Amino acid sequence: MQFYADLQHLDLSQNHLVNIPTKSFAYQRKLQELHLNHNKLSSVTNTTFQGLNQLTVLNLKRNFLEELTNGVFTTLPRLEELNLGQNRISRIEPRAFAGLSALRILYLDDNQLSSVPTTSFSLLGSLAELHVGLNAFSFLPDDAFAGLNRLTVLDLNGAGLSNISENAFRGLPGLRSLNLFGNRLITVPTLQLSGLTRLEDLYIGQNEFISLESHSFKGLKNLKLLDITGATQLERIEKGAFEDNINLETIVLANNKKLATIEDCTLLGLPKLKHVSLRDNAIVTLSETVFIGKELKQLDLTDNPIFCDCQLLWLQQLLYDKSNFTQLHCASPEHLKDKPLRNLNADDLGCVLHDTRQQTIICIVVVACVATIATLVLILYRYRKSMQEKLKDYKWNKGRKNLEYHKPISTEEDCIVRGIHPSQYPAPPHTPGLRPIPVTEL
Repeated sequence: MQFYADLQHLDLSQNHLVNIPTKSFAYQRKLQELHLNHNKLSSVTNTTFQGLNQLTVLNLKRNFLEELTNGVFTTLPRLEELNLGQNRISRIEPRAFAGLSALRILYLDDNQLSSVPTTSFSLLGSLAELHVGLNAFSFLPDDAFAGLNRLTVLDLNGAGLSNISENAFRGLPGLRSLNLFGNRLITVPTLQLSGLTRLEDLYIGQNEFISLESHSFKGLKNLKLLDITGATQLERIEKGAFEDNINLETIVLANNKKLATIEDCTLLGLPKLKHVSLRDNAIVTLSETVFIGKELKQLDLTDNPIFCDCQLLWLQQLLYDKSNFTQLHCASPEHLKDKPLRNLNADDLGCVLHDTRQQTIICIVVVACVATIATLVLILYRYRKSMQEKLKDYKWNKGRKNLEYHKPISTEEDCIVRGIHPSQYPAPPHTPGLRPIPVTEL
């Protein structure tokens, strides 16, 4: 290709190329992007790309490459993105990536690697994204990604992992996104993840753990997105599972066919949570305490076998108030099957008392009445003797007063006079042996 010396972008994809002759691009010194994907190339050497000193993007995806030899890319000093995905690479020599000091994005996904080529990766000090999913690692040893201290994205999707060493992710202080989707992990690797303090996005679905226990994601204080999709064995989410993740904004727990239990207050303490997807699980009912105190912008509970009864009145009211929430249909009982929960009312759901506030008020009144009666009974019992004596004195004094003779003045007049001048009208003294003489008024 001695022509097109000023060419900057060249796309040779899907041309059934089997081989690229030496120095084929020697005259394309201004070339910045070269796409050789979807061909039948079985090998490349350090002379294949000679002359491409300005190249920043090289796409070799979906060819038949089987190995990468030492120094194969040394003629590409400015390369920033290298795509080697969907090949047959099973061997990478220690210095295969020598000279790629500017490389920021590397795709090695969907190959036949049986272990992480740690030594080869250590030469890539500027790497920001590494995609090595769909290989056959099975195990991540300590310091598997040593030297990649600028890495922000690590994709291990479908890498066959069943065991992760305690310090496998050591040396990745700036990691922001980690994809562990589609592996064979039987428990959440809590300890292994705890050192990734800057992690913001975690994809860990389609693994084999049965439950999310309390503090499952301990240490991930900056986590914003958690995606657990397609975990076929997942049955329950325990209270406190997300307790350490106070910055969570989005939780996706979807397509987990056995997930039926989400314990009370599971989402408590997540003030920034705005988006929750519980789509296509095995959820029959859900406690109001799961979402207590939440101002969600999005809630998706569709495709669950929801049993619509009075326990879900709170959810009906929530869906009615939030028109932007995804529509939810009842799966049972039979007379409510396929009906939108949002359109039902308290009678439809079999509620005796429609308003929870009314129930609360009634309970408070009943408790107050019982407490008052109990207090009165206790007081009467405690002072019963004293009250009996006072009652006797009252009866005796009343009897004596009935025997005395008083001036025929009305009770009303006596009360008025004594009320106005009590000190001027003392009670007359009683002299023993003398009979009172009636006084006739003139």
